[in-house]
Amino acid sequence: MAAAGAHRPGPLKQQNKAHKGGKHSGSSQRRAGGRVPVKAQPRRRLRDLNRVDRRHQALQLRRQRKEAVLAEKRSLGSRDGPPHLVAVVLLHGRAAARDSLRLLQSHDSAVVRADEGGAGGFALLCPRLKQRWRFVTAQAGDLHAVLDLAKVADSLLFILDPVDGWDSAGEHCLSCLFAQGLPSYALAVPGGTDLPPKKRIDARKKLSKSIEKRFPEAKLFPLNTEQESSLLLRHLSSQKQRHLAFRDRRAHLLARAAEFVPSQDSDLLGTLKVSGFVRGQTLNVNSLVHIVGHGDFQLSQVDAPPDPLSLNPRVVKAQKRSQDMEVQDDSGNGAAEMEEDVKVLMKADPSKQESLQSEVVPDPMEGEQTWPTEEELQEAEESLKANRRVVKVPKGTSKYQAAWIVDDGEEGSEKDDDDDEDDDMDDDLMEEAVSQEGESSEEEAGEEESETMTVSECLRDDQYDEKMEEDEQMLERYKQERMDEMFPDEVDTPRDVPARVRFQKYRGLKSFRTSPWDPKENLPRDYARIFQFQDFSRTRKNLFRQIEKEETEGASVGWYVTLHVCNVPVSVMESFKEGKPLVLFSLLPHEQKMSVLNFLVRRHPGNSEPVRAKEELIFHCGFRRFRASPLFSQHTSADKHKLERFLRPDAALVVTVYAPITFPPASVLLFKQRTNGMHDLIATGSLLSVDPDRIVIKRLVLSGHPFKIFTKTAVVRYMFFNREDVMWFKPVELRTKWGRRGHIKEPLGTHGHMKCHFDGQLKSQDTVLLNLYKRVFPKWTYDPHVPEPVPWVRSESALPEQEVEME
Repeated sequence: MAAAGAHRPGPLKQQNKAHKGGKHSGSSQRRAGGRVPVKAQPRRRLRDLNRVDRRHQALQLRRQRKEAVLAEKRSLGSRDGPPHLVAVVLLHGRAAARDSLRLLQSHDSAVVRADEGGAGGFALLCPRLKQRWRFVTAQAGDLHAVLDLAKVADSLLFILDPVDGWDSAGEHCLSCLFAQGLPSYALAVPGGTDLPPKKRIDARKKLSKSIEKRFPEAKLFPLNTEQESSLLLRHLSSQKQRHLAFRDRRAHLLARAAEFVPSQDSDLLGTLKVSGFVRGQTLNVNSLVHIVGHGDFQLSQVDAPPDPLSLNPRVVKAQKRSQDMEVQDDSGNGAAEMEEDVKVLMKADPSKQESLQSEVVPDPMEGEQTWPTEEELQEAEESLKANRRVVKVPKGTSKYQAAWIVDDGEEGSEKDDDDDEDDDMDDDLMEEAVSQEGESSEEEAGEEESETMTVSECLRDDQYDEKMEEDEQMLERYKQERMDEMFPDEVDTPRDVPARVRFQKYRGLKSFRTSPWDPKENLPRDYARIFQFQDFSRTRKNLFRQIEKEETEGASVGWYVTLHVCNVPVSVMESFKEGKPLVLFSLLPHEQKMSVLNFLVRRHPGNSEPVRAKEELIFHCGFRRFRASPLFSQHTSADKHKLERFLRPDAALVVTVYAPITFPPASVLLFKQRTNGMHDLIATGSLLSVDPDRIVIKRLVLSGHPFKIFTKTAVVRYMFFNREDVMWFKPVELRTKWGRRGHIKEPLGTHGHMKCHFDGQLKSQDTVLLNLYKRVFPKWTYDPHVPEPVPWVRSESALPEQEVEME
């Protein structure tokens, strides 16, 4: 009875939501179905620690970190570690460098050893303190030498002026050093004893206040007596060391001695024997080395000569050298005895040695999947016979030579093709061409005048005219930058070329943020020459984990070794003899190969000159420096990034170039070379990624004006100038500067007028815009040769932005 009369719910029955089960780990997999595997956790994590154990664990970790810092501090400059490398940097033209170095050399119970080469450095050995230092001085005004020494130095010793501190050149040097990465440093102030005691105290207070911005909480060390020099040395040896990530993961070496052995084939190439102390990581003979400023090279062998900076030179070695390479020998012995003591540590294995190949050699037939059959070959022969033409040729001309003779009609067609290619060039190139035409006409007029004029009495007038021409060019560039700020990406539709031809490589997008764009679509030929990682971040993580955990075979940190570098040009040895530092870095796997590098940079506040995209700039990336013409793009989290025509002063931008692979973190400095050879710092930043698939989109904006306005429609003119262009761009969406959106309904007449429909009524002062997009790629302009900069002087000819007026 009860079963027969059971109640059934009706259609209005309340349906409650099912329980979601929380948002803990694995909920998405359970909802998708299937069993969630149990995570393999270590046993110590499964067991919760009580309060006493947690405190004990934290105490152990703190003690381990403290012991690691103390061990690093004790090893630096000791018997087992490399000498404490101190780079002396002069920040003022009046800074007394010689007196300071003479005071440091006069330390009691210290032995002074001079370096080879023309650098003027010396080593300071203190057996009583069980410390050894090596002091290296960069030549005044040599920016490359200062930056190269800062890459490998353990400490920087800044020499200040007792009154002014540093001058404009010193300020420029400090900006570059802070952007590259500053190791441990000390501030020394020699001189000032000729001032009265009261003025001396005031000058010291004023100097301390002026350096607070650059060096907060920094201590000034006077350097006038031997006691003050001892205090400075004690501070250098006891201060905490700052780490630079790009050098801690790579073995590096500053040459103390070098010898060039020419090859049998040519005197311009040969083997360079570089001697120095290994720092950073263990040096493997099979890895490549990068000589800063000269390129990548292979090693043939590594020798272990006696340590020339031993703390106990009196102890003569009587037994064979132990495996830990603790060398105790007199460095003053003859060359023959040193040759006998040299031991070959390792030789390169050709099967394990890294290759110098930096580019992929593309195969043009790689994409071919079929081979023509005999029938297809016969058809091709017949078509060639059918297309044969009669051409008047000189007597005795062969068929092959006749095929190269071109008729007048074909010349015209080729010219048309060239014109089409020229029309497809970027708008910035068109603008540059217009400006260059004006400049060339002015130059030609100047040349004609100079041919008829007599020589002027004074050369300063000519120099003044040249300076005025540079100022006019700079003013023109300021105007172009201001125009790009006021009317971003807007271009004029050409009257002589159809818009559908001029902008045939561009496309419209419904949404710049969400519309898809295939990163492998229409890649340039240069992409066949580069290398790409399947997952760059995973490769980098595995590589760094391998460096930290696994012990590689090779020369350990602190060993004095001689590296045999193969196929080195003789110019490297000449620069070392001139006194420039010779710095070597070992390369990680794949770091000699070319790819697309993206740098995140911000404009340096000390430079306000306009910098266009595709201008040649000088890059200092980690341990490399090279020249390239980059692209600028916005730094966003989207998958497409809009091209910027100028380097913006108010936002961080991404700079894209073809360059050798470098694993971040690595600092980057961007310089621009002046006409007189000086290098101006224009931007600083860091390496963002190595990603050829990063899409940089160039946007063009065509503008039109409403001619007749109705409720939701309007007649727009001046965007196009013929009917076919209106029909071609009809599918692209329109927008206005006041926020209206619409589309083209139909063309009106034959002069480019068109009827457009919008989501609201337009204002008469509104402007109708049409956005077109095209992917752009950097140009292959990588050049590893960077010219030496002229000593830097502040430029006075730069025009302030307020003086630029738009016409």
